[in-house]
Amino acid sequence: MTNKKNTLLAGPYLIWAVGFIVLPLFMIVYYAFTDKQNRFTFDNIVAAVSDPANLKALGMTLLLAALATAICLVLAYPLALCLTKLRLKRKNSIIFLFILPMWMNFMLQMVAINVIVEDNGVLNSLLTALGLPTVHIANTFGAILLGMVYDYFPFMLLPIFNNVSCLDKDLINASHDLGANGISTFFKVTLPLTLPGVVSGITMVFMPAISDFAIAEMLGGGKIMLIGNVVEQSFNKGQYHQGSGLALLLMVFVLVSSFITDKDGEGEGGTLLP
Repeated sequence: MTNKKNTLLAGPYLIWAVGFIVLPLFMIVYYAFTDKQNRFTFDNIVAAVSDPANLKALGMTLLLAALATAICLVLAYPLALCLTKLRLKRKNSIIFLFILPMWMNFMLQMVAINVIVEDNGVLNSLLTALGLPTVHIANTFGAILLGMVYDYFPFMLLPIFNNVSCLDKDLINASHDLGANGISTFFKVTLPLTLPGVVSGITMVFMPAISDFAIAEMLGGGKIMLIGNVVEQSFNKGQYHQGSGLALLLMVFVLVSSFITDKDGEGEGGTLLP
């Protein structure tokens, strides 16, 4: 009786999963390995990996995703360590401030960043008022990187903060009692114990960043093409077979990256965990 009830409760989810996950993936794979006459071919995959424009877009995508992930990690890890030392009320208030932008519409967030970095925007107005030279950031690589860091930073901060918060302080004190200094304690105790949170944060930032196209479109002004933008344009032009080949290539990169981060997290994160 319980099994039947569980099956009935899972029914809507299964229908949703088949309709919005399985079928779209099947269509992508089907179009990627067929031509306009519905004949089996590898031409779409070959074109995806051999076209210089696609390789340039893919390289730019990997570079932006890696930089955004690295910057988020460098900013989030020290912040998480500092937050754990604050009182609960102040700690929750700061965490709330970082989560608050996630409640806003994505379009509004990107428009706000554009208003700040545009040539006549808030940033240059402030620099002019201080007598400093203005900077050109709008529609550049830097603007896209800034948008990615801003949008994905909470996804790096939260898993690291949760992991650091669960860190047993007695282990830190024991390390100091045994003569280890702060740097040695960090690299031999704190970092290995919080590595699962770091790996989780890297995964949660790098995966969406590598497939992002909306931030590049809104903050790059269409001047910098990422692989997601190429896929979007292919589908908008009705080139479903070429677009599916590129989308499949992107999925392979995402799956490989996910496998690498999961393997590293399992291999290193459990060295000091009970």
